[in-house]
Amino acid sequence: MPKVFNTTAVCIPEEHYMVDISGRLEEIKSLVDAGKYFTINRARQYGKTTTLRALYRYLQKEYYVVLLDFQTFDNDKFENGNVFSAAFINSFLRSLKRNTLSPELEDAIKNILHSTDYTDKYFSLKELFEQLSDLCAAAEKKIVLMIDEVDSASNNQVFLDFLAQLRAQYIERDIQPTFRAVILAGVYDVKNLRRKIRPDEVHKYNSPWNIAADFKVDMSFSREEIAGMLDEYEKDYHTGMDVDLLAGLIREYTSGYPFLVSRICQLLDEEISVKKEYGGKKSAWTKKGFLEAVRILLSEKNMLFESLREKLESYPELNSMLYSLLFTGKAIVYNYYETSINIATMFGFVKNENGVLEVSNRIFETWLYNLYLSSAEMQKKEIYAASLIDKNQFITNGYLNMRLVLEKFVQHFHDLYGDSDETFLEDEGRKYFLLYLRPIINGTGNYYIETQTREQKRTDIIVDYLGEQYIIEMKIWHGKEYNNRGENQLIEYLNDYHVKKGYMISFNFNRKKETGIKEITIDGKTIIEAIV
Repeated sequence: MPKVFNTTAVCIPEEHYMVDISGRLEEIKSLVDAGKYFTINRARQYGKTTTLRALYRYLQKEYYVVLLDFQTFDNDKFENGNVFSAAFINSFLRSLKRNTLSPELEDAIKNILHSTDYTDKYFSLKELFEQLSDLCAAAEKKIVLMIDEVDSASNNQVFLDFLAQLRAQYIERDIQPTFRAVILAGVYDVKNLRRKIRPDEVHKYNSPWNIAADFKVDMSFSREEIAGMLDEYEKDYHTGMDVDLLAGLIREYTSGYPFLVSRICQLLDEEISVKKEYGGKKSAWTKKGFLEAVRILLSEKNMLFESLREKLESYPELNSMLYSLLFTGKAIVYNYYETSINIATMFGFVKNENGVLEVSNRIFETWLYNLYLSSAEMQKKEIYAASLIDKNQFITNGYLNMRLVLEKFVQHFHDLYGDSDETFLEDEGRKYFLLYLRPIINGTGNYYIETQTREQKRTDIIVDYLGEQYIIEMKIWHGKEYNNRGENQLIEYLNDYHVKKGYMISFNFNRKKETGIKEITIDGKTIIEAIV
């Protein structure tokens, strides 16, 4: 069977197209070699399980490796220390036996099994860790313990006691045998367990994992790693794709988020290539096909977006912070200890970009804009209703008439909000243009915000519609000289995107302003400016 792109469960090298993570495994192994205990905390579908599986194989030459998954432990197993300890040692030994064991370790396992009554209520965490220590002593190779989905158990006392025992053995590792390394993987940082504990159980929080080393390995996919995966695909199908171009686009839109990378490739391979207008893989693996894959991705229901939506509902402070970040245009200083930023970072919504908060990737940002703009509250806005009435007049022979979009927006905005104060215009103008634009391109086109310009009192919107790109700059009027600089900056941007025409929306607060559309030409480029 040929390989495929995979976005569900673990990726298997023999079955799936994958990036080469050998460099990442070597970095993690260096922590294991140093005897570190640490956690791999990343957002949902960030490749944690696939990495652990690969690490399991990678370490086996030098270590005995035990890989457990706490999702396979049902709630009853965490009822008390006795039940948990019996379940844990059973799973531990089953995993350990998958290694090629020495006779001495085989004998140690037999002795433990013959001498222990696991139904005895007195067999609990203390006795469990004594047996684990005996196994470590009998093993001629060091034992590495890895536990996946560890946060699925992190809201109960038994799990906290288990961590405390791991910590105690780590502290006493110079006087009693114990694991060489312990790796815990999950979304929630076990040093931050209060996020999983209900308010009435807050007394359980005691930070039992303060021995953990920092895990700084970058698990996002680089452009070069994505290109390597595409090269492997290209050897199988000979599409003639521009690997460097597509790898760059995928990285640019996803920032290397593993699920998003794989899903875009999967859509190109399985859905875009069979569409009538593409007629095969050669036409699909192009920039046009890529943009179509992005459009489908942003409109589909998938596990990752479902998880993000659930987090927004569960954490109102997270929702409020992201809404403000997207629509006010004001920079937010990155501070991990601020609750909403801490939560947003843990769930993968945001990142620290030179001390300033940014949404993690272009896909997430556009998905969030779409989510907020499609809310019932937003769709009650008069500007949205105006767009629904107007939208059929903007498409001519398959092309989007962006000049007409700006003309109609200026007209409606002036009629509806012309008497509003300056604060309203500055805070709401950007949002209302996106609200007007979205129904016009929805289902066929897509858009994203150029985040690098948001802090400079201007916002650049890139609209993709049937292979054509439209560059729109939105800014606040700060005088003619400032406006001229903005025009020149837009010209530079048009050069970067290799397009001849750009668009500008200026929100002008002067009482004597003249609203409407004007057209200027600079260095052979045309700018159509709408003054609101």
